[in-house]
Amino acid sequence: MSPNKRLVVGQGQISGYISIFLAVLALLGILCFHYPEKLTTPEFREIYTKDSMEALMLGGVITSFFFAALSVILSKKLKWGWPGFALAALAVILGALSVEGRDVAKSSWHFGLDWMILDLLLMVAIFVPLELFFPKNNEQTKFHEEWRTDLTYFVISHLFIQFFGIVTQKPAVLFFGWMGLDKLHTWVQGLPFIVALFLAFFTTDFFQYWAHRFFHTRVSLWRFHSIHHSTQNMDWLAGSRTHFIDIFFTRAMTFIPLYVLGFSSTVFNVYIIFIAIHAVLIHANTRINFGFLKYIFTTPQYHHWHHCEDPKYYGNNFASIFPFIDMMFGTYYLPGKEWPAGTGVHEAEYPKGFVKQTIYPFTKSPFDTDLKMEERSDR
Repeated sequence: MSPNKRLVVGQGQISGYISIFLAVLALLGILCFHYPEKLTTPEFREIYTKDSMEALMLGGVITSFFFAALSVILSKKLKWGWPGFALAALAVILGALSVEGRDVAKSSWHFGLDWMILDLLLMVAIFVPLELFFPKNNEQTKFHEEWRTDLTYFVISHLFIQFFGIVTQKPAVLFFGWMGLDKLHTWVQGLPFIVALFLAFFTTDFFQYWAHRFFHTRVSLWRFHSIHHSTQNMDWLAGSRTHFIDIFFTRAMTFIPLYVLGFSSTVFNVYIIFIAIHAVLIHANTRINFGFLKYIFTTPQYHHWHHCEDPKYYGNNFASIFPFIDMMFGTYYLPGKEWPAGTGVHEAEYPKGFVKQTIYPFTKSPFDTDLKMEERSDR
């Protein structure tokens, strides 16, 4: 992998990486089939079927072999094709073409490996081509110096989905669980689907707006949230770089309206799918500005301004979904078709790597030399 050159279509590298990627997912998928109690998520097992996962496994392995062969044909070298071929062959040896789903016993704990595989596959299928053919930063490569760090954040947040889910739901249950919410839930679930979906989007984004803004205006919290802003390579993985303290607080606040209003499972699932894709989109390295839609939903241009490195543009665009929420509170900024010159945090240096970035805010503030944190951030 060349950290300084963008991949070029037709040279065989992209095909080789696709082959490796699919083969690795197949190998991980085999683990899910063998240890479903500990490596799969009960909520998602209710959505997909064993037949669909068996077909996905078969298709992944065959496609991996195809792209390995395509890589060799295009590059006329084995350099990019043989790793994917070898990994796909290993997957076949380990039973990728013969594994079968089975009934799963209840388990008190689990990792979300299935969720990680499916979400990673979906995100790569959507955003890698988008960034490849419509990049905002033409010089930025997929394999920039911190892509491994961002991928680690992605993997950790998905594997520990049960842990993060329980912890972020606790505050809502603790503070509102004593209330009799059944009548409210019945009324909300009786609303027309579009109305209920908008209500879910608006209320969660409203709570998220103030949680997000709070993290920017309190240095004791900004030291954690600034990890998210530390990336100088905005792309589809950048949104995953979030400190777990940030995740707990922000997601807990977002879960409150979902819990209190008690939306139907259909509304809830549509919201989860939308926010999972949209949160990745707004960090993506794509120049698409989405026309009039950018005034209705937040876009990459809109959110990149939120990540702007220049201090004079700090403190804008906190909304996750609806720009009009920023308009309501005077934090809206979208200068035509202009994009920020750079992203990152101008006033501090951050360590590289997931472990160091996780520990760093507890030991040092990026903005002072001790834990007093006397200054205030203008972010």
